[in-house]
Amino acid sequence: MRYVYILLCADNKLYIGYTEDLKKRIYLHKQGFVKATCPRLPVNLIFYEAYLNKYDALRREKYFKTTKGKTTIKTMLKEYFNQTTSLSAKLQNQP
Repeated sequence: MRYVYILLCADNKLYIGYTEDLKKRIYLHKQGFVKATCPRLPVNLIFYEAYLNKYDALRREKYFKTTKGKTTIKTMLKEYFNQTTSLSAKLQNQP
């Protein structure tokens, strides 16, 4: 199985990646062993898709990294982002 996954980083930016071992890759991200996300910890897995074919997964990863792909992500995860934004605004307004 091949996976395309999306992480939400502490800086509220997305990280989009590809892997053949999702559990191991997420562990490496969370432990700070991935150079691209190490300074942006903590990270949370918010989405993934599974593929049987490597090239289908790589094509999807490449698409998600485009402007149109990021719009698709925001549309697919609209309720999640609304909830997250609402929750973080509430937390910031607490004394």
